Amino acid sequence: MTIGETPSAAGRRPPGPASLREVTTSDEIPIPSDPLDRVIGQEKAVEIARIAAYQRRHLLLVGPPGIGKSMTAQALALHLERPHSEIRVVHNPENPERPSIEVLAREEVLHEREAARTTEGVVIDAKEAPASVAERLGYRCARCSFYSTPADRYCPSCGNTKQLLPGAPNSGNPFRDLVGGILELTVSPGGNPQESVRTTRLKDGVEEVVAYERAGDRIRVLDQRSLERRRQQQRESPHKVLVKIDRNTFVMATGASETELLGDVRHDPYGGHPQLGTLPFERVIPGAIHEAHEGVLFLDELPHLGSLQRFILTAMQEKRFPISGRNPQSGGASVRVDSVPCDFLLVAACNIQDIQQVLSPLRSRIAGGGYEVLLDTAMPDTERNQLRFAQFVAQEIATDGRLRPATREAIVELLIESRRRAERIDGRRNALTLRLREMGGLIRTAGDLATISGSQHLEAAHVKQALDRARSIEEQIRDAYGSFQGGMQKDVTEAQRQSMGYYTWNENRDPSRYPGGYG
Repeated sequence: MTIGETPSAAGRRPPGPASLREVTTSDEIPIPSDPLDRVIGQEKAVEIARIAAYQRRHLLLVGPPGIGKSMTAQALALHLERPHSEIRVVHNPENPERPSIEVLAREEVLHEREAARTTEGVVIDAKEAPASVAERLGYRCARCSFYSTPADRYCPSCGNTKQLLPGAPNSGNPFRDLVGGILELTVSPGGNPQESVRTTRLKDGVEEVVAYERAGDRIRVLDQRSLERRRQQQRESPHKVLVKIDRNTFVMATGASETELLGDVRHDPYGGHPQLGTLPFERVIPGAIHEAHEGVLFLDELPHLGSLQRFILTAMQEKRFPISGRNPQSGGASVRVDSVPCDFLLVAACNIQDIQQVLSPLRSRIAGGGYEVLLDTAMPDTERNQLRFAQFVAQEIATDGRLRPATREAIVELLIESRRRAERIDGRRNALTLRLREMGGLIRTAGDLATISGSQHLEAAHVKQALDRARSIEEQIRDAYGSFQGGMQKDVTEAQRQSMGYYTWNENRDPSRYPGGYG
């Protein structure tokens, strides 16, 4: 399929009202099943995101907070194919500090899972197992034959120990509650229920080995064939799944530390002791760049990563990045795993004023293998866009899950406020704001008022009340104190005035103490 064959956005949206005049409540407005169609007012960015998902291109989204950058990135990830491979780190017996990487295709992983299911055996009720086996596993009381879970050390029916000690009489001990537990632990380990029991049985006239294992409140039975397959799996090289085949294709790494972004190797306080320590391959932790393999790595506020941007650039270029211990004082510092796959699609976001802080080679890599998109902050106030704004209201109410449906009058009141904000903030007349995160806060405030008042719908009156309550803290301070600086001066104690003269030094300055002035 080519890009030209991709269905249009209008064709993907479910049928609904042709204009806002046909809407009675927000419940009547259909919400598109395609997440990209839920991004309001960013037609250019949405179309490029579709191309980026299909062609696997990188994206740099530029614009102020709250206009749909992260929503676009998440929607883009849902348009990607499911991951095709699973990444494993494998024990290297010749050099444990240098584990190797194994990449398995989806078909191989599914085949292994199917083979593993053949070693799971059959789960039966505890009463179906031989009585002696049920007793040794801790399900059956040897004295009164009452069945309970192995978590009950003492029989709920007769109060005696379910697993009797070797040679102990089948009679109660009046002092068992005081000293019985100590004796049971010190005299012999036989007083503790076993995790598994192996015995033999006749099947079709042939004797075979069979194992019974505890499985919660039931018992798992493994025949000789299952046991042989399990032994075969255990003989294979030990490994740890680093990146699962069934994983989320969207990984948000905003504000991640170096360890979270690039991976690490946990410290082993026992220094690899054969009995107490943990093998190096088991302590390897993937980074966000590895977890985003075959998916989207989303980095909001990209410039805040600082020097870590160069590692992102290297990972994008090589599509592989090693994992090593990052603390030189840790036992993991000697461990290194090379060539860990990290073929991700980068979707980065930043504000306009931070563009110059993006590493130049990284921007070049994005532009050379993707797109840079400036998002809109307002859209024309047309009948179609009014209906799109109403769709946004319906989406916010549905996502919250606790709000009442909005009436058409309430939606109109929200449209009026949207026009005000488009003109006041962005200087756009005859436009609707796309700073929708703040508008979403207004909708939730109005919805809370409607819910508390017991109204069945979110009405225009609730929106008007919410406009007063949803004012920013700076606006509230200006109304209360006349200015923001006035509020700062008033909102300090006398002790703060004396120890932190920052707010009042200009009012109480003494020329004799500062003959040179304050310049």
